[in-house]
Amino acid sequence: MLPHFLRHPNMSQLVFHLHHHIVSPLLHSKHSPTSLYLPHIIINRTFGGPPGPYRVTLDVSRRVTQGSPVLVPLKYEEEQETEVAAESSSEMPIPLDRLFIPPGVEASQLNTAKRLEGSNIVISPYAYDAQIEQAEFIKSSSRVEECPMNGYPEFALVGRSNVGKSSLVNSLVRRKQLAMTSKKPGKTQLINHFLINNSWYLVDLPGYGYAIAPRAVRTEWNAFTKDYFLNRKALVCVLLLIDASIPAKEIDIECATWLGQNQIPMAFVFTKCDKRKKRKNGNKRPEENIYDFQNLIREFYQETPPWIMTSSVTNQGRDELLLHIAQLKNYWLTH
Repeated sequence: MLPHFLRHPNMSQLVFHLHHHIVSPLLHSKHSPTSLYLPHIIINRTFGGPPGPYRVTLDVSRRVTQGSPVLVPLKYEEEQETEVAAESSSEMPIPLDRLFIPPGVEASQLNTAKRLEGSNIVISPYAYDAQIEQAEFIKSSSRVEECPMNGYPEFALVGRSNVGKSSLVNSLVRRKQLAMTSKKPGKTQLINHFLINNSWYLVDLPGYGYAIAPRAVRTEWNAFTKDYFLNRKALVCVLLLIDASIPAKEIDIECATWLGQNQIPMAFVFTKCDKRKKRKNGNKRPEENIYDFQNLIREFYQETPPWIMTSSVTNQGRDELLLHIAQLKNYWLTH
């Protein structure tokens, strides 16, 4: 049953009620995870139905001021979109058995829960204080023993060389050169710590898979990166970056399976989702590459890992990823 203010026959009055009952409370709430954002309301008719009822969505595609994360109802809708519609939208229906349920969300709460658009991630009560207000490069380390020892929670970025790690860091903090980017793969050769809001770290790890680097260097990178994953007590989550504009590489699958086999907390961050190539010569859209990758690694995980679509060019997924980081961080700090 729709709330009374969504069952009004007059569309102009419906829009008035939407802003009065949804936008205004969000803007004035002190505790809601979306209270820091100004959402844009869109009204979509349900698939194949008459003129109504309507589905309300918080939409990030039309940004105002700082933008806002998108919260999507969990109700699974049968895919009835045409090929044209699929080409123009990155949103996919997610079966319930492939959702990531974060700590703090009970199964009984799924009927009223929301997930982040462009992901399989359900929002928990710990998703607050997500915005980055301050970011500072702290140090580079060649060994785990040299990393900061103040115990702040850490979120580590790792991925194939030139997958866009540094660009993602700059997008998250809204600064162009906090992390130096390069067209030359393998530029990041150390563990780089960035202090965020004086309370947690983004950690940029060396990229893997750069064959031109000397074998001894590649072996050293591999050794201290694995040492970091296995022994860093402050590590909350590994953010494994995968280029969604192309099919996943074998080395991406190897890294994903190693993390799964060693029970390292992780999330897949699919990059370059703005690169929507034309469907010719067997090229696939980012959504299709993501789906194929998930099927390849699914057997190595007892539960479906979280994943999210991003683009450092359009900032797609930036606010959504920060909200997921926030809910993991806040749960970690209180348990």
